[in-house]
Amino acid sequence: DVSSPKHGKVDPLNMPHVGGNMWAGGTGGRDTAGLGGKGGPYRLDAGHRVYQVSQAEKDAVPEEVKRAAREMGEKAFKQRLKEIQMSEYDASTYERFSGAVRRQVQSLRIILDNLQ
Repeated sequence: DVSSPKHGKVDPLNMPHVGGNMWAGGTGGRDTAGLGGKGGPYRLDAGHRVYQVSQAEKDAVPEEVKRAAREMGEKAFKQRLKEIQMSEYDASTYERFSGAVRRQVQSLRIILDNLQ
């Protein structure tokens, strides 16, 4: 069951964590920032293979937990914008321009990685 969203502990060795309710950047877990889980406040990619919980499990998260996760994610987003001295308007403008060329940038990254 999900209880309340949180960032989670940071693993100093960046080991892959699957499931559970403890590690930031894990996959398929609950309540913590990561990928493929349920009830976490925001997505956090630690570079590991993603294990996905079912959509039915995600849909079963209580509304108050979803609301708390959204609020925590919004707070973290605003804090990050403040850290990089960017306004919400700047962020939306950046996202608009970035989104327009996202596929091309990804293709270029793949080509450059293969050349290396």
